[in-house]
Amino acid sequence: MSAVQVFGTTFQNPILLAAGTAGFGRELDHVIDLDLLGGIVTKAVTPEPRQGHPALRVAEFRGGMLNAVGLANPGLEAVVEHELPWLAQRLRRARIIVNVAGATVADYVGVVERLTPFDAITAFEINASCPNTSAGGLEFGAEPGCLAELVGACRRVSTRPLTVKLSPVLPDIPAMARVARDAGAEAVTLVNTMPGLLDKRLGNGSGGLSGPALLPIGVLATRRVREQVGMPVIGVGGVRSVSDAREYLGAGASLVAIGTAALADPRLPVRIARELSRG
Repeated sequence: MSAVQVFGTTFQNPILLAAGTAGFGRELDHVIDLDLLGGIVTKAVTPEPRQGHPALRVAEFRGGMLNAVGLANPGLEAVVEHELPWLAQRLRRARIIVNVAGATVADYVGVVERLTPFDAITAFEINASCPNTSAGGLEFGAEPGCLAELVGACRRVSTRPLTVKLSPVLPDIPAMARVARDAGAEAVTLVNTMPGLLDKRLGNGSGGLSGPALLPIGVLATRRVREQVGMPVIGVGGVRSVSDAREYLGAGASLVAIGTAALADPRLPVRIARELSRG
């Protein structure tokens, strides 16, 4: 698989590290060569530092993994001062996509506006699956007007491309992808985790389901958005092998992000990128 053109730039291959599973890259720096990947999607950045949910935060089960990390991150200023400068210095070829989260539209806008001047950032991934506290806790991506407001506000303060990460439980994912596109997004990331609960497994109670069970859900969402909307898609969910990555690419994804499987085997994404390059 050769280089990929998306977001107005070139990715040397289509394989990304998914948001939340590789921190800001430091954790994997002595394990894999990050520069052999197409890129890395950072852990979510919020305006304030977040401790996240209480332990236990991750629980495996036969179909994959439940997690309730709670967007734990060092906060915008620490990312500006420490994380992004290190990552920009470390990478020469792999691209940087910054995941952005918040509880209000103003939270997202503040992060995007502050980070837009960083030349090393290729795009922002807007996590539209966060609960909107000013709208009573409804997810940003669950209602067209709310999603349009969020994406439009981010678009107005940034010259960088935007990809919007949508929940797999939306009743009409292509319709919401169209809303995101019309509000200024260049792409969508499909899909986020699914809500799930197993008794006494997580400190937060419920969490997000990831892993193999998400593969056919993400592939279907990718196919439908490509057929009905035509915008670029970052496919994510359940990728454990080169054949899984090809499922997303065959459904029309431009890029494929690997998350849960890389927690178990951090070298997997590089192997998949190499296998794709061999055809």
